[in-house]
Amino acid sequence: MADAVADTRTAVDRLLGHRILRRRSAEVSTESALRGARASAFLEGASVTLEDLRGEESPKDPAVQGALRVSAELGSLAETWRQAPRQVLARLHVLAAADAVDSADLGRPRGADQPVKDVLGLGEPPAPEEVASRLDMLSGLLTGPTKAPALVVAAVVHGELLTLRPFGWGDGIIARAAARLTLVARGLDPKSLTAPEVGHAELADGYAAALRGYAAGTPEGVAGWIRHCADATAAAARDSQAICEAFLRG
Repeated sequence: MADAVADTRTAVDRLLGHRILRRRSAEVSTESALRGARASAFLEGASVTLEDLRGEESPKDPAVQGALRVSAELGSLAETWRQAPRQVLARLHVLAAADAVDSADLGRPRGADQPVKDVLGLGEPPAPEEVASRLDMLSGLLTGPTKAPALVVAAVVHGELLTLRPFGWGDGIIARAAARLTLVARGLDPKSLTAPEVGHAELADGYAAALRGYAAGTPEGVAGWIRHCADATAAAARDSQAICEAFLRG
């Protein structure tokens, strides 16, 4: 696991050193955001292409629209994420689920009688009381001091939110966005040039299995999930490197 985390750090640092970023980093970030939105929607079960998203009218699928809204607003949420992660999670749900749930439920953790969309086949989610307790612990992890690498913290954020499914709809979109915010806020990728969602989509065959390992809570399962997240982020860094090369070629 430690080797995978270190290798990913090297891949991201290699990307951050690309010369095209001295003058076109904003364009790379924009393209990365679009690719990340498409990948996150795909992982929610929505089939959409980049060409569809670049068209004058993007598909009306709620997961696609939610992923696009989340991706567009991420850059403005990084500072708040450092200080008030629960507030950001509520905002992410408003963005992700605006077309899918009743407006009165937006930004509110689910109740005991609310349905939970189980895209990954994880089974019965934790009860609301457990969700509230674990969200408090997650918030403490994010706002308190830690020596854990940014990638490890991001993997825990991602794994916890997907395991808890705190809102019932759009939790995957929210979990992946929160993980990306963590990488930005903790300095691994401060300009959000990589889209880990792209890597998770590339490694989609192992995504649910790795998450089940995390949810089981065993040391092997948690390590396997962190390794999966590291591999996905490294794949995303390579994808963004390819974007840089394409811009360089004109």
